[in-house]
Amino acid sequence: MTRDIIDINDFTILVETATSEHITEDICAFDEPVIGIAFYGAGNVQLDVLYNENKQAYQHTKGLALSFYADERVQFKHTVDKNQPLECLVVVTAVSSLQHLPNQEGEIFTEVLHQLVHPQDHYVEGPEFFMNPKMMSVVEDIFNNSFSGKNRMLFFRSQVTALLSHFFGHVATEYQSPLTEQERLKLIEAQQILLSDLEHPPSLSELAHQIGWNTFKLKKNFKAWFGLPVFKYLQNERLTKAHALISQQKMTIQEAAWEVGYDSLSSFSNAFAKKFGFRPSQLK
Repeated sequence: MTRDIIDINDFTILVETATSEHITEDICAFDEPVIGIAFYGAGNVQLDVLYNENKQAYQHTKGLALSFYADERVQFKHTVDKNQPLECLVVVTAVSSLQHLPNQEGEIFTEVLHQLVHPQDHYVEGPEFFMNPKMMSVVEDIFNNSFSGKNRMLFFRSQVTALLSHFFGHVATEYQSPLTEQERLKLIEAQQILLSDLEHPPSLSELAHQIGWNTFKLKKNFKAWFGLPVFKYLQNERLTKAHALISQQKMTIQEAAWEVGYDSLSSFSNAFAKKFGFRPSQLK
């Protein structure tokens, strides 16, 4: 378990990672009322929010962006095991510090996260959604950075600013989205089908059939919600998984390519280089 705590202006940034061969529970809490946004990376850890006799459970957290209000009585419990590693970035500010945030950030929080600024309980859940590839790329960069000292601080400041901009931009767009809640749930279902088998994903028509839509509706709404066409999104997920497998030395380059569905090593290497700016052999 590693936990970095970084203070930037009136924001506190918690960067948490953990892996375990056995089921392990990690519990944390805040010592004053805060408003926060949690961004979950490639791990798929289970989250339970505990307060009084209540429990809010989140079974699938990979790629989740979750905003919340929490006071001192709230505990956040992550259940970690070898198949569910923890990658969590949390940006929090004390409620008492909102009016002191620079660049009108306090006003943005108040306008967009009104229910969190004026909570009705010890824990209040705000807007949540699964991040688009641009946001996930920022989160991946944060967890994979090698900066130190002043450069590390500059890096975190820029990346957290980008994440918050994406988050508030998405929330503002969602409020104007023509998609219904049922349609959004269908899109998340399609996303999970793709992620469940990166090596042998369904065709576009098969995927549409599985969620009860036609291919036109799937293509249109998927791109509108996730920001990418279906199979461009799939390619990004494949390459991200391959990057993790190679960088963590769990597989060779050839094995990682096969694992995510590439039969041709040259095609895999070219796609990898286009996404990350370097070839998988340079990563090793």
